[in-house]
Amino acid sequence: MTLAGLTTPLLGVVGAAVIGQLGAAHLLGAVAISSVVFDCIFWLFGFLRMGTVALTAQALGAHDIVEQRAVLTRALVLAAGLGLAIILLQLPLAWAAYWLMGASVEVTRAAEVYFYIRVWSTPFALANYAILGWLVGLARATSALALQVVINLINIAATAWLVLVLDLGVAGAAFGAVIAEIAGTIGGLLIALMIARGLDGFISKQVFDRQKITRMLVVNRDIMLRTAALITAWGFFAAQGARSGDVVLAANAVLHNLVLMGIFFLDGFASAAEQLCGRAMGAKDASAFGRAAKLSLGWGFGFGMGATLVLLAAGPWLIALMTVSADVRAMAEGFIVLAALVSTIGVFAFGFDGIYIGATWTRDMRNLMIVSLLLYFAAWWMTRALGNAGLWISILVFLGARGALQALRYPALMRATFNQGANSNTSRSG
Repeated sequence: MTLAGLTTPLLGVVGAAVIGQLGAAHLLGAVAISSVVFDCIFWLFGFLRMGTVALTAQALGAHDIVEQRAVLTRALVLAAGLGLAIILLQLPLAWAAYWLMGASVEVTRAAEVYFYIRVWSTPFALANYAILGWLVGLARATSALALQVVINLINIAATAWLVLVLDLGVAGAAFGAVIAEIAGTIGGLLIALMIARGLDGFISKQVFDRQKITRMLVVNRDIMLRTAALITAWGFFAAQGARSGDVVLAANAVLHNLVLMGIFFLDGFASAAEQLCGRAMGAKDASAFGRAAKLSLGWGFGFGMGATLVLLAAGPWLIALMTVSADVRAMAEGFIVLAALVSTIGVFAFGFDGIYIGATWTRDMRNLMIVSLLLYFAAWWMTRALGNAGLWISILVFLGARGALQALRYPALMRATFNQGANSNTSRSG
């Protein structure tokens, strides 16, 4: 799952890399900012993956084959609906996104060309989230990784051909992403049919079960609100860095990219927790659930500590690889210790997210995320006199609060879920 997660942002990266060969700065900038726009849109709908993992794993644990397949059908229908909504709203979305970006007229025009083509890939990109979540929920992470690799290989080949051979420029990069997402959806559906050996269960009365549809929507709503709060936190971090000057902004961007490497590993353990805890939840096995939670948190902490130590040891060298500016290097090195702590302190935030999602304790996760966000803003207010150091301290408070609050709530949820029966969790999630 870590490897699959690392491939996710590659569609935008490949487009930028190929466009970079043309030597036109405004075209490279257009693809770069447009990739950020689509990353944000798709990140907001990440519940299609996480929610599908949890519900599929629970059906797997309960040995309910029909429900396992019905979960995918519901998720695909939701993905199609949301994707079409984005397509219909493309004009106001593009205007708002590029107005906020504030790029030059030349860059914005090229970016809009990219946006209005790639936006047609949205239903397929969201469908791929659902398929990826379904495969992970069935404990077929290798198939999920293979699907992601195929998507990116097709993207590389199509983008290179359209841009470098047919000379379609930014439009070629966008078409390459669209082709890759469509191919991924077709490939994913074929994998699903091979696993199920036919259409049995994918189209059944259970797909339209009102109670199960409502539960899916509630779980996905809570995960989306949690993700929106997370985007708000990091967006505020970026905005405050920008207000501190170009050097601070650039230094924070370099450090954030380095921190992301550790976060991808933590996300892999969170995904494992979603599947293992979800499966134990479906089987109503408290012992297996507790063991999965302890293993995911324990191994996650070990890798988080390792990522922290690597960043502390190799940080200056990695920073030098990412920027030639002496001022940016010096600024980034001054905050390397605080940035390195993100991987260790964030272990429990990401780990418990996976546990809560697997158990579909999504209402509690959502509420505790909001409390953590308020604590983050309070920490920033109290440390704002420290400048950028206060900003990094606030992020650490945010991550620490998320992990600590969920850890404190965990025993009560365990008692309520496994002592009072599985149905109690359904009412809690509502």
